[in-house]
Amino acid sequence: MATESHQAAACPGFRWGPFTLRIPFYHTRVEWPELLQGVFVAGATGLALVPVLTGEHYGFMLTFEEAVACVFLISFLIGIAPILFGDPYAPGWVTPALPLVLAFILQAPGGQPLFPTPGAKFQIMAAMSIDFAVILLVLGVTGLGAKFVQWLPDAIKAGIILGAAIAALKRVFLDDAQRFLMVQPVSTIVAISVCLILTFSAPIQHYKLRYRWLAKLAGLGLLPGFLLAAIVGPLVGEFQYNVRPPLQIPPFADTLVIPGFSEFFLVPPFVDFFQKASPLFVGWPSLAMLWQAFPLALMGYVILFGDLITGNEVLAAGMRARPDEKIDININRSHLSLAIRNAFGALFAPFFPTQGCLWTGVQVIIVQRWTEGRHSMRSLYGGISSYYVFGIPILYTCVPLLTGLQPLLGVALSLTLVLTGFACAYVAMGIPKTQIERGVVVLMAVALAIFPNPWVGMTVGIVATLTLVGFKRHGNEEPILDHTVEEELASEQS
Repeated sequence: MATESHQAAACPGFRWGPFTLRIPFYHTRVEWPELLQGVFVAGATGLALVPVLTGEHYGFMLTFEEAVACVFLISFLIGIAPILFGDPYAPGWVTPALPLVLAFILQAPGGQPLFPTPGAKFQIMAAMSIDFAVILLVLGVTGLGAKFVQWLPDAIKAGIILGAAIAALKRVFLDDAQRFLMVQPVSTIVAISVCLILTFSAPIQHYKLRYRWLAKLAGLGLLPGFLLAAIVGPLVGEFQYNVRPPLQIPPFADTLVIPGFSEFFLVPPFVDFFQKASPLFVGWPSLAMLWQAFPLALMGYVILFGDLITGNEVLAAGMRARPDEKIDININRSHLSLAIRNAFGALFAPFFPTQGCLWTGVQVIIVQRWTEGRHSMRSLYGGISSYYVFGIPILYTCVPLLTGLQPLLGVALSLTLVLTGFACAYVAMGIPKTQIERGVVVLMAVALAIFPNPWVGMTVGIVATLTLVGFKRHGNEEPILDHTVEEELASEQS
């Protein structure tokens, strides 16, 4: 194996500092299966943020078009990770942190919202992204990231992850039930059920190894449940697809010499969005905001480091079948690229925690096809960059698709949160080793989910761990891994 690794060739690219730029069509070719999946799967998943950005309850108060502009920029920053920086991961959100963030921005101590205006909400989002970028930069440059996560007691790690699970499920079934679940109950339950079965069902996991079509279907992530909800919803009368007027576009688009341009293509109103959201227009977050946001950024880092380890485990399993391509894994480089993406996100698309390192399901499905050999996928980097449509989320410029998906966006948000809650719950419950640790985990998780101020939940977890468990460890020095993914890949290799 050592000889094969030595003879392996790396995908060509232009080195700049610790990073490698791989230009699409020049250094990497188009992988059509990944490209076609990515246009719809990655695009539809990103649109789950639109109900949050446009809904009065959340208070961001963007128009639909401005929300699409925000999601476009978020998806662009995610999609350039393998192209501009050379990371060998299929990037995604730090999704488990999302429900904790939503609870935090909606807190209203004494009946008064802590962040009452849309500008204040975007400022606190920018503060979280800035804090996250600083944490990534410091821990990445110093190499202390692994030591920090290893030092952190298991009870606190599990409490953070279980807190995210409780907050996610609480958001869907209690806090926002009247806005989404009760409006489209059949469609939402159908979508959730299908995705839970395809993603987590033990019998399905077994059959995925036997039937290739089932593995590919499950690898589409949210799309199967999403499409089934799109069929069921009109049949039960929960929504219908109405032809709506063309989306509003910037005035200069009228001068384009494309007949019917506004009926088929959307030019996202980036300037209008910047004026409502960017700290360059609404003002920089205060030091108090940076302090308030710090615990959430720190919790996000704990989750993110587990994603990095999971991504490396998936790559390690695949590299055994593809010794012909050298995959450059460098956690410090990944820290730096993530810091840069989050810093730009804070400036131009402030919505934490959308700039993470790994979308596990997509990583697995791309690596699986890569392991079949060069005839199936010439380079892993080509497969990943194709899935993210080479950084250009073209779905968000197509008016017919956007208007068609609009009735389903509440389903997409509920689906994202429920899958996040379920995944976080089963990972968190596998971490504690003793009955006392399990009690501390539940106590901290409930505090994080019930008290919107993240400092309260962190304080409860730290004090409970110190007084009831102590900082004694159980000899497990590795961060949290997705054992389901590991076992599946190990089974495939055997």
